[in-house]
Amino acid sequence: MKVLDPRGFGLVCALAAITVGLVVAGCGSQIQGTANPNQSDLAAYKSDAASSSAAATSSKRAAAQAKAISDNCGQFPTTTGVGVSKYNEFVDAHDKNAPDYVAKRDLAASTLEDAATKVETGVSAATGVLPDELAAKFTDYVTAARGLAAETRRMVYTAPVDPLNVASRRVNDARNAVRDACPKR
Repeated sequence: MKVLDPRGFGLVCALAAITVGLVVAGCGSQIQGTANPNQSDLAAYKSDAASSSAAATSSKRAAAQAKAISDNCGQFPTTTGVGVSKYNEFVDAHDKNAPDYVAKRDLAASTLEDAATKVETGVSAATGVLPDELAAKFTDYVTAARGLAAETRRMVYTAPVDPLNVASRRVNDARNAVRDACPKR
């Protein structure tokens, strides 16, 4: 066998590597005991992992809250605005003793109830995510809108308007409170 022959040279290198490996393995000694992690490194790792997990959870919660606020506050002016418009049409018809007074009264009442239901549905869908203070303001609007719808249905030409006016002020106050609490667009 020639040493410079590529196959021979490879064989010599392989034998040399095996020999060195056997010598090193034979000289090594086994360490007795059980492998344990460094406790301070382990504690630091666990702390980092926990804070990373908490940050991810907090970030998800903040994103869900932002979406709930945006969804509810975004639809509020449009949803409640229709009720206000129909109510104002009813008031005009009442003040003018218009022939379509009853139809406008009933439409205003049902539109106010629909708006209350839509707002309530949005708040219910965001339970646990929507900030409590904002959810309370939406709920106040729902209560006020239903109260105004009830007073609107009771209205006849000879009925006193004070209960209707009080209910209307409650709706306006509740709408303004929600608008003030919602982020500006």
